[in-house]
Amino acid sequence: MSLDLTRRELLRIAAAAAAAWKAGPWMVRAPAAFAQTPPGDPLTVATLEAFADTLIPGEKRSPDDRAIAGAAPGAGAVQAGALEMMSFPAAGTGPALPGLAAGLDVHATAFAAQNAIVLDPTVPPFVSLDFAQRTTLLVQILDGTGPDQLAYFALAGIVFIAYHTAGFLHTTDALAAGHPGLVAIGFPLPQADGKWRFPEFSYRQVLAQTHPLTTRRGNPR
Repeated sequence: MSLDLTRRELLRIAAAAAAAWKAGPWMVRAPAAFAQTPPGDPLTVATLEAFADTLIPGEKRSPDDRAIAGAAPGAGAVQAGALEMMSFPAAGTGPALPGLAAGLDVHATAFAAQNAIVLDPTVPPFVSLDFAQRTTLLVQILDGTGPDQLAYFALAGIVFIAYHTAGFLHTTDALAAGHPGLVAIGFPLPQADGKWRFPEFSYRQVLAQTHPLTTRRGNPR
């Protein structure tokens, strides 16, 4: 992933990629047996968590946590619900997750062979890589030209969307639960009735006068 790609651009591209997910001729697809099945296999979950943690790292959940590398303090993408967002029906990626996880492990196996890395057979290949190795591999995949590049780019965008929007939850519920991504970006709390109102104009000035036929709810007649 290019270093000059901004977070806003990533979210914009990811949203467009996710919208086109079902129509895309992806090379990575889940077997028919996994259709409509959220990732429940521990190996699939571990690989997808390692993928998410590489993009937005966080601290380990326990000393023996292998999926989260522990490359940063505090809660990262996994704690922010990256897996829940991937499985969220509106994202449309759930049926493809087992195939995408398997593809990551194929990439990791090839990467390990090319770099003389000895993989731990007790965990999935991608999970066996350390944080620096995972990062190098994802840069190759996301910056590459392979047939699955856009699929993984869209999956990466879903990770960022989970962290920055908690899109699989109602916003008020996410804030009440202390969602780490919304807390980190300083998302404002709603008022007592659960709604957001902003008494100040964003540009500190009125940009246009309200049309005289506008209703009290802000709708034109």
